[in-house]
Amino acid sequence: MSVRILLWHRVDGDGAAVRDAYHRVSRALAGTPGLLGNQLLRSAVDPASFVVMSEWTSLAAFQDWEGGATHRGTTAPLRPYQDPRRQPPYEILETVAAYP
Repeated sequence: MSVRILLWHRVDGDGAAVRDAYHRVSRALAGTPGLLGNQLLRSAVDPASFVVMSEWTSLAAFQDWEGGATHRGTTAPLRPYQDPRRQPPYEILETVAAYP
């Protein structure tokens, strides 16, 4: 079953910097093997809080990409906005059950 990665970000203001960085990173990730897609989500309760949720075909596919040479460079535009209050600023979730 698929794997979802949640990566929390925090930014004051209207979030334009996070949105711009998200679009740059997403365009660079297009065609990445195993990546099914991603979304930028904003908290309805805390407008400074954002999360990027990516969905991968498997944990192995994500780990292959994460361990590859391009990972850090490709995701660099979002790194300054990672939420320092969350350690680590990410969570890896495996699907154990699902309904359509």
